[in-house]
Amino acid sequence: MDARRRIIGYLVALMAGVAQLPAGYAPATAADANAPMAKARAVFRGRAFDTCQAPSLVTLRAWKTSPYRGVGVYFAGDGRACPRQRWLSHAWLTGARDLGWRVLPLYVGSQSPCVRSETKRAIPIGDEPEDQGAEEAVEAVEKARQLGILPGSPIYLDMEAYNDKDEDCAAVTLAFVRSWSSTVARHGYVSGFYSSAESGIRHMERARRAGVKSLPSVMWFARWRVAASTANERTLSKSAWQPHRRIHQYAGEVSETHGGRKLTIDRDLVDAPVAVIG
Repeated sequence: MDARRRIIGYLVALMAGVAQLPAGYAPATAADANAPMAKARAVFRGRAFDTCQAPSLVTLRAWKTSPYRGVGVYFAGDGRACPRQRWLSHAWLTGARDLGWRVLPLYVGSQSPCVRSETKRAIPIGDEPEDQGAEEAVEAVEKARQLGILPGSPIYLDMEAYNDKDEDCAAVTLAFVRSWSSTVARHGYVSGFYSSAESGIRHMERARRAGVKSLPSVMWFARWRVAASTANERTLSKSAWQPHRRIHQYAGEVSETHGGRKLTIDRDLVDAPVAVIG
């Protein structure tokens, strides 16, 4: 009877948009062999937004009138467009949690050597991408812990669009991502990966099909000006990174006002792990 109640409770929570996952949770999907997600504690299903500067708690309170219940936060990494986060702190995270917001922590570090930007630090070409990936993963984990983001939470690596068809560049990028991902996982966090659907996400799917191990556990794909859907991304196999392993960023750099507070945001549809704030 107790087991039955736990299952019913989980289903009710899942329908409400957030569910606690049992220890040892490992969905049986095509991605399992490459991206185990055994330590994820919670998933969220619903609308979210991400924005360069973490908004104040006053703004988050005002935005409770919006359709969003999740917020992406650029919490660490030298590649952030807004490295000085005015509001971000442990108190901010607990305040956001207490207001009912689910947090998606984003780390922006070194970028692909063929990233379509001249302002980001590139992953070193040569024998060092694995070392760099591991080093930055440790940095991400330490910063997450300092902010009270507990093990079992996801950390999403932000890798901006790059030329995944450049074989040398793709190899360096993949080595970095795999090392970052496996290091994050060894420290008890869930590794996630954000990129353009037509570059980084396509690259990860190609690697998965080739049997590459230690890939990120969650895919956050950017494809704008299409209907919001976590299931219908054409660069991903239908069964890959399922269930509860996908986020679709379906619009970007749009302005919205809720409760008298205006923000410029990217819009996301989430079916994926969110942070557990201690």
